[in-house]
Amino acid sequence: MKCTLRVLAFVTATLHAQSLPPGQLIPDVATTADPEQRYALYLPAKYNARRAWPLILAFDPGARGIRAVEQYQVAAETFGYIIAASNVSRNGSWPVSIAAARAMAVDVTTRFSIDEKRVYTAGMSGGARVAMGVALSSNGLVAGVIASSAGFPDSNPAKTAPFAVFGTAGTEDFNWLEMRSLDKTLTTPHRVVFFEGGHVWLSSELAVEAVEWMDLQAMLSGRMTRDEDRVKRLCQARPSDCGQPEKVDKDAKKKLDAEEYQERRALGDILDRERELNNPETRAQAFAQLRETWSRLMADAQGPENTAARRSARRLTRGLLTGIQTRTKDAEYQKLLSAYRTPRQGER
Repeated sequence: MKCTLRVLAFVTATLHAQSLPPGQLIPDVATTADPEQRYALYLPAKYNARRAWPLILAFDPGARGIRAVEQYQVAAETFGYIIAASNVSRNGSWPVSIAAARAMAVDVTTRFSIDEKRVYTAGMSGGARVAMGVALSSNGLVAGVIASSAGFPDSNPAKTAPFAVFGTAGTEDFNWLEMRSLDKTLTTPHRVVFFEGGHVWLSSELAVEAVEWMDLQAMLSGRMTRDEDRVKRLCQARPSDCGQPEKVDKDAKKKLDAEEYQERRALGDILDRERELNNPETRAQAFAQLRETWSRLMADAQGPENTAARRSARRLTRGLLTGIQTRTKDAEYQKLLSAYRTPRQGER
């Protein structure tokens, strides 16, 4: 009976996958159960249903599945992963995104031969929060999350996660503080990589690094057959990935900690002044202080050199401008901020 079921599953997966050629980025696939649910897809060139393949389910904040697949395509081909990215999930509606994730997962696992021990999620910004939310609600079925430019659904990093986490963020990303906090708070297997850039998807090269790191975690945890030579090579390259002590550049760490401290302090001061706008007795002074602060921040953000002050100013201004409508209804303050725009660095 078990043999019959395995044969039936193999035949079903083969028939469902016939019209979706391996080795090609397919920008739009409709799910069998609901044609309104659609996703972009990449199958490794050597895909066949005779073996089980690891899977990455990805989420873009603007429902641009092809953008996510493009970033992971090289990694998927290099390490033999299937990558599917929703064309429906987007920022704005959590129920819509969760329904899209569920529909995509069911369709992909029905069409293709999937290694159930190695299912991963990935996303950027709000899509990263969807990826985290899906993993947290999966009852241990998701082995890892690759989170770009955002972390947990409520923005607050947990101390532990039942899956491996690989995070990324640009040095000018307005969620830089959040990703720094995630790196320092999370105690279960994780790694966070910062790169020069803004609030963007990880690069194709970094996606390769992230996926290979997930392979290492899978080998260490027993989810994947252990390749001793590969484990040795990866552990030698980064001992901390294997629980071994690693030399830390104390001076660089000290500078980053100081940069973070100053930014958190500046952010707190701005939010305090914004709250004071609601009090008639403190509004005038708070507005004057905010106008001076924003003038200084914008000057720093447009500086010619890649300094800590410029990076921090760009992160602060972009993050604060993004959420202004929800923080204050002060019309004069909103008008002041509407005139400010920061350079967009490497958005993709």
